[in-house]
Amino acid sequence: MQAIKRILVVIDPSLNDQLALKRARLIAGVIEAELHLLVCEDRQDHMPTLEKLVAELKAEGVKASCSQSWHKNLTDTIVKAVQSQGSGLVVKQHLPDNAVKKALLTPDDWKLLRYCPTPVLLVKTEGSWMKGAVLAAVDLGNHDDQHHVLHDTIVSHAADLTEMINGDLHLVSAHPAPMLSASDPTYQLRENIHARYIEEADKYMTHYSLEADRLHIDEGPADSLIPAVAKKTGACVTVIGTVARKGISGALIGNTAEVILDTLDSDIVVLKPQDMIAHLEDLLEK
Repeated sequence: MQAIKRILVVIDPSLNDQLALKRARLIAGVIEAELHLLVCEDRQDHMPTLEKLVAELKAEGVKASCSQSWHKNLTDTIVKAVQSQGSGLVVKQHLPDNAVKKALLTPDDWKLLRYCPTPVLLVKTEGSWMKGAVLAAVDLGNHDDQHHVLHDTIVSHAADLTEMINGDLHLVSAHPAPMLSASDPTYQLRENIHARYIEEADKYMTHYSLEADRLHIDEGPADSLIPAVAKKTGACVTVIGTVARKGISGALIGNTAEVILDTLDSDIVVLKPQDMIAHLEDLLEK
C-alpha cells in the first residue's frame, strides 16, 4: 500500500456524496499519494465540477489532477486512465446491482474487478474507517505458490490499512465439509480440517501478533462465511484476492469477490497476483 504513488478516483456526477473521494482522500493523506479524479462520460462537460474538487483538495495540501473521458464502456475508460496516469489503485463507489439486470448482463463493477490491472477499492459504506476492523479473506486450503503469494499480499495490504486507521486486523478462511471419500485423510474429519487451517494461519497470526479471537475459520462456502464474519466483526473494509483460472478468456475472477459484492456490509479491496496483472497488461497492449 505504501508503494502506491497515484490513486485514480472515479467520480460519479449523479451522486451528491462522493464516498469514493472521501476514502481516497483518507488513503492519500497517509501514504502521500496523488489523486487523479476521473469522470467517465462524453455527454456533458463536468470539468468545472472536477476542477472545483481539485482546487479543494489542493487547498488541503493534497496533490490532485482531473480529467473526463469515454472509451466504449466504463471499464475500458477506467483502465485506459489507469495506464495513462500510472495509477496504483482505483477507488470507485459501488451501487447495488438490480437482480434482474445482473442475471442478464455482467455488472460494470464485475467487469472492472476482472480487467483492471491494479487493486480496486469499491466503496459501499459512508461510515468512518477510523479505529474499525479490517477483514483479510484468504483461502488457506490452496497451497500452490500463486495462492501463497496472493495470501501474503492480501494480509499485508489489510495490515497496512489496519495501521492506517488504527484499527483491528481479522483473518477469515472458509473450509470444506469433510468427505469420507477424500484421498487426503485430513479432509475426512472436520476436526482435522479445522486443525490444518489453523496451522496454515499460524504464520500470519504470529507475524502480525494477532490474538486467537481475530481468527475466523469455519466450515461452509466462502461467499456466505465472509459476509457473516464481516458483519460479526463490524468490518469497515474487507480485503480479498482473485486468481485467474485458464487464461483470461472469461477473466475468471475467483468469483467469491463478485458474489459477495452486494451482500457484504463493508467496503471491499480486490487484489490480483502479479502474473495475472502481467497477463492483463499484455492483453491491454494488444
